[in-house]
Amino acid sequence: MDNLISLVNKIQRACTALGDHGENSALPTLWDSLPAIAVVGGQSSGKSSVLESIVGKDFLPRGSGIVTRRPLVLQLHKIDEGNREYAEFLHLPRKRFTDFAAVRKEIEDETDRETGRSKQISSVPIHLSIYSPNVVNLTLIDLPGLTKVAIEGQPDSIVQDIEKMVRSFIEKPNCIILAISPANQDLATSDAIKISREVDPTGNRTIGVLTKIDLMDKGTNAVDILEGKSYRLKFPWVGVVNRSQADINKNVDMIAARHRERDYFTNTSEYKHLAHRMGSEHLAKMLSKHLETVIKSRIPGIQSLINKTIADLESELSHLGKPISTDAGGKLYMIMEICRLFDQIYKEHLDGVRPGGDKIYHVFDNQLPAALKRLQFDKQLSMDNIRKLITEADGYQPHLIAPEQGYRRLIESTLVTIKGPAEAAVDAVCMKIKEDHLDIQLCASERFFLFMLY
Repeated sequence: MDNLISLVNKIQRACTALGDHGENSALPTLWDSLPAIAVVGGQSSGKSSVLESIVGKDFLPRGSGIVTRRPLVLQLHKIDEGNREYAEFLHLPRKRFTDFAAVRKEIEDETDRETGRSKQISSVPIHLSIYSPNVVNLTLIDLPGLTKVAIEGQPDSIVQDIEKMVRSFIEKPNCIILAISPANQDLATSDAIKISREVDPTGNRTIGVLTKIDLMDKGTNAVDILEGKSYRLKFPWVGVVNRSQADINKNVDMIAARHRERDYFTNTSEYKHLAHRMGSEHLAKMLSKHLETVIKSRIPGIQSLINKTIADLESELSHLGKPISTDAGGKLYMIMEICRLFDQIYKEHLDGVRPGGDKIYHVFDNQLPAALKRLQFDKQLSMDNIRKLITEADGYQPHLIAPEQGYRRLIESTLVTIKGPAEAAVDAVCMKIKEDHLDIQLCASERFFLFMLY
């Protein structure tokens, strides 16, 4: 089992490094064929707490509003007792994190690098591997929480954008849906159950998790749900008791919280008969075993797609021809040729030969000019400021024409001012290319080159 899940983890990392995220792809990709467990739930459903209970560490960003703004591919690796636990990000392959508060900070920073310091979302995943003796071998994909309204600073389309992203993962037949629902709300209003029922009406791919059982009104319980009487799924419902916000604020130890959760189900009369299959520890073991079973059933299809992908890449490499030279000059020529080919394809989008150029034009015709108009050039280019810059640059020496050094400083200061909007425009174009999947298809050598750059 360990080898199977580890192998799929390696393939997932390779897919991400080569830009294959599987979302909104017109053709089946290797990512699509890989079994995965996607964690789905509404905001404040306890989704983050469930993941942290499975891992046994506080490592996820917390706060109000939409906190998870990019998919997080979380790969858990069980290591021998006595070894120190640590975490690694795919985008920082040579750095080990032993402080999990730093892991949380890096997730936030990497999200901002992709989306900017805004409240936008992105479908480009973050890959995080955690090595610990307290976990089981498992891979989970944490998706942004479903919401019903946009908050300040977000576009009105954010509700639909999040739902579209979640659907792009869970509608795949190889995806196992981990539907998180709070017990202190009516199950009929559960965002996770609603969307999972739409893509998996038979419930064969859905595993229900009920959170906040200990927060239900006195005199009520969740037995009917946990026994599958209220809403039946193929797999039994699992109830969990997460740490309260007060526990989180006090940094209550996660292992102690697991023991308390176990005691709650064992000592509560309504749930005593279900205690053997309740709690985050049972959930983690069940998911690991189920993922192994699904991987085994998908091995022939995965192997077939890998062989086909290899054959396609070899055919493409054959079409490109042999490397011109192995010396530095030959490598430089290859790099220049790759850049030239990419430039040519990009130009075809702008010229209308390929689709999607209108979205790129929109950035430069609307977004960039609007940002430049908001800049305050009046003060910077006022006569007093120009005179001051020229005087400071060249002193009071007489000139027949305006001194060159003064103009240079004036131009440099202006370029610094427009740098922000210019970089934002470039980032917006990159996001359009990534999220809208414009037809800028890279050949094998280009993908390898870009992978080496990153």
